[in-house]
Amino acid sequence: MLPLDGFRVLDMTRFLSGPYCTMVLAEFGADVIKIEQPVTGDDSRRMAPKVNGESYPFAMPNRSKRSVSLDLKSERGKELFLELAKDADLIIENFRPGVVNRLGIGFEDVKAINPDILYCSISGFGQTGPYKERPGFDIMAQGVAGFMRMTGEPGGKPAKVGIAINDIAAGVTAVYSIMAAEMVRRATGEGQYIDISLVDAGLAWTVWESGAYFADGEIPQPTGTRHRRSTPYQAYRTADGYVVIGANNDRLWLRLINDVLGVPEWAEDPRFATLPDRMTNIDELEREIEAITTTAPTHEWIDRLDKAGVVGGPVLSYDESLRDEHVLARDMVVELEHPIIGPMKTIGPPAKFSGLDFAVRGPAPWLGQHTAVVLGEAGIDDGEIKELFTEGVLFDAHPELQER
Repeated sequence: MLPLDGFRVLDMTRFLSGPYCTMVLAEFGADVIKIEQPVTGDDSRRMAPKVNGESYPFAMPNRSKRSVSLDLKSERGKELFLELAKDADLIIENFRPGVVNRLGIGFEDVKAINPDILYCSISGFGQTGPYKERPGFDIMAQGVAGFMRMTGEPGGKPAKVGIAINDIAAGVTAVYSIMAAEMVRRATGEGQYIDISLVDAGLAWTVWESGAYFADGEIPQPTGTRHRRSTPYQAYRTADGYVVIGANNDRLWLRLINDVLGVPEWAEDPRFATLPDRMTNIDELEREIEAITTTAPTHEWIDRLDKAGVVGGPVLSYDESLRDEHVLARDMVVELEHPIIGPMKTIGPPAKFSGLDFAVRGPAPWLGQHTAVVLGEAGIDDGEIKELFTEGVLFDAHPELQER
């Protein structure tokens, strides 16, 4: 049994924040029905690289779902959506604020036919506030949340975080918010409207940065790989790459200088004796450490760090990470069969449960793959379904692949 068995989701989200959320819900057992516009579908379907015409990036956060393609701008398309909404537990969308209301499928429209519905909206700035009408993507949210001014090397240009961090933050925020709302609904029978913003979700993760600012007015600046409060805690050059060292307390510092670097005299060196001394002289400390670490390859330093019980590790490229023996042992790379792409790999779920089968449940659907099946489950007549396909209200990108 999975925690969301029997929980039906109508997913109108596109790109990453919403699809990431509904991917997690699907793998916790929800029946996620992805509602997509005919012909083009989710905008991320156009992203390269493609295999046999199907977008590999799209396939990552849209696995374990079903796809229904219908025209929400047509009157019959809207009626069919509302018919599906009668039996839904959650509606989730990430259009610009106001779009679903203009289409007649907003929270109040659905609540009128399904009073205990959960309804989640994800947008760049949220449903309220002076910026609510602005369109929003991850890079915009990184800029507004201050991330681009605290990322990168000191003195360099503003830099975005290497992944779409605000999109993922919003998706994760939506997951736990929906789970909380469902717990309340199961206890009280009451539905809920949930408003998630990419900017809000990102800001909520600035835990230490906000503490320093509110306490002392400190504005976080780019530090490369350095920590703002402790050192040594960064990447250092080696003879063949970089090694990360995290000796961020006095116990680990002494192990580092005695058992790893072989410079026990630093314990009494006035430049480095205490953490405040090390922070004051952080540039000099980096030069001194790298004068030592560049004399041997990365793997030797990791061996020494491990033996000494000091936190450390390599700085891998992404391809190296996905080949790493530990990553593979943790089942973080999963193989599955896509109906069009064929054999493919995806990133596995990160949580490991003792008694819960939290796993990839299937590949991403092709556009409209389950349109006829889902509408048939809702009681729509086969003859009308065929007619609506002909009219373009419904769409299936590969009817030739449907089982006869």
